[in-house]
Order: sequence, then structure tokens, then C-alpha cells
Amino acid sequence: MSLPELFGYWIQSGRIDVGLLSAAQIDVFGNLNTTVLGDYAEPDLRLPGSGSAPEIAASCREVVVVMRHRLPAFVERVDFVTSVGFGAGPLDRAMLGLRGGGPRQVITDLGVLEPDPDSAELRLTAVHPGVRVEQVRAETGWPLEVSEDLVVTDAPTPHELAALRSVMTGSGS
Repeated sequence: MSLPELFGYWIQSGRIDVGLLSAAQIDVFGNLNTTVLGDYAEPDLRLPGSGSAPEIAASCREVVVVMRHRLPAFVERVDFVTSVGFGAGPLDRAMLGLRGGGPRQVITDLGVLEPDPDSAELRLTAVHPGVRVEQVRAETGWPLEVSEDLVVTDAPTPHELAALRSVMTGSGS
């Protein structure tokens, strides 16, 4: 399909259920930065830019963010908002007229964060096997809340690992 069809008919009209995104930075409200690190006028590093991420973040019914969980990336406020998560709080998406539901999960190599239903702040809802909450907090640039129902994710099965390895090496069947 053409890019105008992809954007106009599929993404911007809300026909996509789940969008997958990543970024150089994410903040407490799930806002993403793929534009600059540092001041916009004189950045420390200019990044690739937005691509289709703002449309995906604004219009998909839900967004899943996948990224490595490291302190330089998990900041209290992103240096530049390329893609809106929940703006500055739970009412911002509606105020901005964004049709999508915003980020539902942030999946990292340490665990899973999800927005608090009341504050829209990302909170830790799951850790991966062998990961401690203190590790996650040490790699997060805001006072990370932890769900009372914190769970440990299941380790991947041998079948799942084989499927992932075949995708990574291009040797799938």
C-alpha cells in the first residue's frame, strides 16, 4: 500500500489496534523522544526523528513500547516530545484530541511498566526472572512506583527461544 493510504486510511483513522514503538528516551508519562538529546537549538545529539511514530502514538488503539531499560533513556521528562504518551497527565490525550489510547505497556529487558489508571504515570507491574525491583529503580530517572500486584514474568520456553533465534538469524522455516 502507499504511504498516504497507510497514514490516512489505516493509522490516522484509528483502524490499527496495536502500534509498536521504541525511542531514545521515555518519561514518567510515556512520552517518547526520537528527535534530540539536550536542548533542541543546540543538541548534544540529533536523533533520526519521528518517522511515523507520532501518528502511531496518537491514533493506534494502544501502543506497546519496547526498549532497553537504562537510566539515560528512562528520564523524568524527555528532552523533546516527539510522540505523546500521556503528555503531563491523564487528561492531556483528550485535551489534545488524540484518538488512540496511548501506551499500554513498556516492555524492557528488566520488566514491564504500565500506566497507573488514575495518574497515568508509568509504574512497574512485572519483573523478569532474576531481576530485582531495586535494579529497575536504579535504572529509572523518576521515583518509580511499584504495583501491589507485582508479578514475575514467565521465562521463555525452549520453543519460544528457538523461534526468536530463527528470526534473529534468518533461519526460520
